[in-house]
Amino acid sequence: MQHLTYFGAIILGVVEGLTEYLPVSSTGHLTIAEDLLGYTVNNKAVTAYTAIIQLGAIAATILYFFKDIVRLLSAWFRGLRSAEERSDHDYQLAWAVIVGSIPVGVVGFLAKDLVKGPLRSLWVVAAALFGWSVVMWVAERRHSVLERRGIQRGEGQVTIRDGLIIGLVQCFSLIPGVSRSGATISAGLIDGLDRVTATRLSFFMAIPALTAAGLYEVKDADPSVVVVTPSVRDPALSKLASAHVWAWSGDERAAQQSSHLTRVRPSCQPAKTAPRPEAQPVIRLLAGQWARRGQCTALS
Repeated sequence: MQHLTYFGAIILGVVEGLTEYLPVSSTGHLTIAEDLLGYTVNNKAVTAYTAIIQLGAIAATILYFFKDIVRLLSAWFRGLRSAEERSDHDYQLAWAVIVGSIPVGVVGFLAKDLVKGPLRSLWVVAAALFGWSVVMWVAERRHSVLERRGIQRGEGQVTIRDGLIIGLVQCFSLIPGVSRSGATISAGLIDGLDRVTATRLSFFMAIPALTAAGLYEVKDADPSVVVVTPSVRDPALSKLASAHVWAWSGDERAAQQSSHLTRVRPSCQPAKTAPRPEAQPVIRLLAGQWARRGQCTALS
């Protein structure tokens, strides 16, 4: 298997950062990018890396919606303690997010071998990208009809039933090529929610789903697939690469802390697998004249 280089990590980080919250399937585009970079897309370590780098986008989501998250959690805990507080629409919305997050967790766990194996195919990705675009078109048509009739519902009218419906549809996003945000927003629009409410609910549901997926895949993370190419030997360059992966994923704090993840060793063995030939000129261009013989940069 082709080893993951810093150059490849930057490319995948950019793809993840640009596609995570657009309805275009970040996993599908990451799979395509991984194949173009020469990685074995159905390898467990590559699949784990694909899920783990999404934690940066989740960190950005939590930061952006922090006040809303605190508000929903507060309403949920108040409702558990007092029956009077259960009439608060935030209490219902919190339950909708919780209930809607359960199906994808159950299905993802039971079908993990299928999701990480046969479904990690470019043919599946291509078919899913095309097929779900039809669903999104249907959802837009439905949204236009309901909007003209003036019968759409806002955030204050979200029910647990809405959360369950959207959560069930979210299970389709386990297929690479089916956008998670596209699936949940489409389900919300078809279910009669207005666009803003459907989008916000999609963001809220992303937090537990993607966080659980990323943390679960940590066990399959394989540091041996990450290799520093002979052309990249300067600590500053490796820090920059790590920072870019996190920054493009939306985690500024992790990007700032990435400078602590590298150190220079006087000598080390060269990587067993050389970088792809087409990547070497770009890496040399980035490295400039900083490289010195007998030194290389490795993750601490």
